[in-house]
Amino acid sequence: MDINPTEIVGYLASLFVLLSFFKKDIRQLRIVNSIGCGLFVAYGILLPSIPVIITNVAILLVNAYYLFLKKPQKVSSKLQQD
Repeated sequence: MDINPTEIVGYLASLFVLLSFFKKDIRQLRIVNSIGCGLFVAYGILLPSIPVIITNVAILLVNAYYLFLKKPQKVSSKLQQD
């Protein structure tokens, strides 16, 4: 069974996106998901596949916004008790 480098990048991208959904901390989820999206962008370039590139660049931008630009809001103590 021959696995080419493009497939390896695709499998790694899928693995990181999958692993991101196991994270309870939203910041960690976005970081791991961003790694997966970055790998998917590379995968899309290697294929080449414009839809894969566009979708994952968009997700990367959303993750970057929430990681670096948006200030976290404090959760009220009432919400934390529920």
